[in-house]
Amino acid sequence: MKLQGNALLAAVTALTALGFMQIGFDIGLMGGLVNQRAFNDTFNSPSPTMLGFIVSIMEVGAFFGSISNAIFGESMGRKKSTGLGVIVLIIGSLLQATAYHRSHLVVGRIVTGFGLGIVNSTTPVMQAEFSPKATRGLYVCVQLTTLNLGTLLVYWIDYGFSTHVNSYAWRVPVILQCAFLLPMLLLLLHADETPRWLAAHDRQDDALEVLRRLNNGKIPDSDVVATYEDILRTVSAERAVGAGSWKDLLKNDKIQSQRRFFIACAIQMFQQLGGINAIIYYSGTIFHKSVGFSANMSSLMSGFLQTWMFLASFIPWLLIDRIGRRRLLLSMISLMAAVMAVQSALVRQIENDTTIGHVSGIAAAAMLFVFEGAFTIGFQATVWVYPAEILPLRLRQRGSAISTAANWICNYIIVQITLPAVTNIGWKTYIIFAVLNALWVPVIFFFFPETKGLQLEDVDRLFAGQDEHVTGGLFDTKSTREEIEMTGPQLA
Repeated sequence: MKLQGNALLAAVTALTALGFMQIGFDIGLMGGLVNQRAFNDTFNSPSPTMLGFIVSIMEVGAFFGSISNAIFGESMGRKKSTGLGVIVLIIGSLLQATAYHRSHLVVGRIVTGFGLGIVNSTTPVMQAEFSPKATRGLYVCVQLTTLNLGTLLVYWIDYGFSTHVNSYAWRVPVILQCAFLLPMLLLLLHADETPRWLAAHDRQDDALEVLRRLNNGKIPDSDVVATYEDILRTVSAERAVGAGSWKDLLKNDKIQSQRRFFIACAIQMFQQLGGINAIIYYSGTIFHKSVGFSANMSSLMSGFLQTWMFLASFIPWLLIDRIGRRRLLLSMISLMAAVMAVQSALVRQIENDTTIGHVSGIAAAAMLFVFEGAFTIGFQATVWVYPAEILPLRLRQRGSAISTAANWICNYIIVQITLPAVTNIGWKTYIIFAVLNALWVPVIFFFFPETKGLQLEDVDRLFAGQDEHVTGGLFDTKSTREEIEMTGPQLA
């Protein structure tokens, strides 16, 4: 069955949303389970270092999954790559749910991570290449809201099972991942390959057919053809400057492929090194060890924290395509840096058991809510829409995969060191995150351009600047296409 217009766009959006929901579910999964008696009884009460390894090893699998996708993803296409990732994820979930030994669980985590790396480096590209330019940020925000919904669900599921002592208390949450994965396979049967991938791989007739079905009579056919021809011109222009091979990722050519690749990697690394997944994975531990709450209250507060993150993720729906990517990033990262600086001072009071220690604990808990809110509003959606927007078409899959790999390896570092850091250096952990977040502000201000409202092909023009050799070819008949208002189901 060939889907038309809004149905096709809705299928792609649902597909990518489910993928992100599953990622959120898995991110929160082990962080909520490691303090449970049932989990510790099964795996003989792992030490903090071993727990950090079990939780973070998934990121290593995701790193290699992303790197592998950089190798085969472009030739396979967005649709087949996503399908492969989903199948690997199902296998990984089954391996984890049936584990009785640490080594078995670790293997399952690695396999799951490998599948996550493939899905998570492909679906943002797929969504960006299907979405309308005027609301491309909104569509990615929808995905990130579902990611937060997945994290929220797993924390409350973990909390619901926290009083149970049998192994099903952690096995059931693990196997529930398949509730998101099986629908993804069904949606993939009806989703199309993206028209931009088809055009870049010499399947021009198929690309035009998908464009027509995507718009489904909502705009004149002449406008659909104008968009199609603009895509073909971009493919031709990128081939002319060599933007397609591995070496082109690091070549500062006339459309600045190198700079664009570095920007994509940098924003993905900034997301993780700022400390967000230290909070998400170990919020229960942080509420307990840093803030001083009881174990039960820590689990309860973790659930409330992820509920707040889910609710806050609706705010950028209204902002990202109105005020742009740069303003959200710069304002919210500045706030995140300030919050972490305040957090370090508060946790120091708690650790030294001062006269204001109790009040400081309440304030420190509030700071975690402010930090996650700022991250969700300014960083979370932007970090996934920006690399797919900014990379050239013929490097989009490779560049997105490698930038996602950079995200996962930094995620691994943060998740691996957080428990030992909180245990050994306490309040100083938050100073590190404050400094790192502050460092990103000037980098983004000076080197990250705004991409709000730009058609993907226009980003090449943005970076080509005044180079007449490039812009001359790209801007032919541009005025015709600029008259098209990309609203409703139209393509970006």
